[in-house]
Amino acid sequence: MAKRATLQDIADKAGVGAGTVSRVLNNHPYVKEDTRQRVLQAMEELDYYPSFSARHMRTQRSRLIGFLTDEVATSPFAGDIIKGAQDAVWDQDYILLVIDMGDNPARAEKAIKTLVEREVEGIIYAAMYHQPVTLPESITQVPTVLANCYIENRSLSSVVPNEFQGGYEATQALLDAGHRRVAFINIHPTEPGTAASKGRLAGYRQALADYGVSYDETLVCKGIGHAISGYQFGYELMRLTEPPTAIFCGTDRTAMGTYDALKEQGLRIPDDVAIVGFDNQDSIAEALRPGLSTMQLPHYEMGQWAITYLIEQLESDSPMQTPIQHQQPCPYIRRDSV
Repeated sequence: MAKRATLQDIADKAGVGAGTVSRVLNNHPYVKEDTRQRVLQAMEELDYYPSFSARHMRTQRSRLIGFLTDEVATSPFAGDIIKGAQDAVWDQDYILLVIDMGDNPARAEKAIKTLVEREVEGIIYAAMYHQPVTLPESITQVPTVLANCYIENRSLSSVVPNEFQGGYEATQALLDAGHRRVAFINIHPTEPGTAASKGRLAGYRQALADYGVSYDETLVCKGIGHAISGYQFGYELMRLTEPPTAIFCGTDRTAMGTYDALKEQGLRIPDDVAIVGFDNQDSIAEALRPGLSTMQLPHYEMGQWAITYLIEQLESDSPMQTPIQHQQPCPYIRRDSV
């Protein structure tokens, strides 16, 4: 194993003293440009890079960001939040430390303590699905941004999907295709439901109103977000005296079940019934035949936004005092089910 180059090795190769090398590493202004270039060239040839601990002592900054999650790392598509965050830090000279607590909120206190002990400059807390969260007070020791979740008093900045816009545009896609009997299979069986179910229903209702279509409660079903809901309500909706010609499904899994129910009844998609889903879960939306038109949950973009905003606050001389509650748009992914 090759020995790691030292400051003295660089000094010898560049023909300068070790003190000059140190001044170059610290971007000292009183170093001649030709000397600086010789030192940099020597560093490159010797494949030298300063140790993390040395740089930390020199700058008094760790450039570490903690990324704390519940079950994000093991969920089928929400892991894109981590990928978005990771991609965002590469060009910013920060390092991401990820801790996945799993389905065990009791670990939060210990996880935060672990990150603070490692002198992270900030923390991103990400949830598997859009929800309110309760966090230990200790998380306020460092700047914190929430992703795909929020706290009720809105005292921390957060980024969440724009559920209303997603529900609106999903319904709009079906209305623009000429449908006026548009059903909705939601993702929560009770009222008031989750942030997602409430927002998507509100968007659905507003789109109908804007297009002059009366809201019909018989076309709204309270599912659970799984395929079984789509299958069950896909049958029930088509047994109505005046069945829908289009169905907005609150998740892609719901849409998958609805596909099965419609096909078993001899109905063609989209010729007889058009369908729009929600999530853009690749293993479902692209695999269904015909391909499922759906709203994409912006997990990747939420991860990027959270990191970008946090770093802006860390680098700013006057960080924003009022927390931001950002709603990330959910784009419509057009395929062949409408």
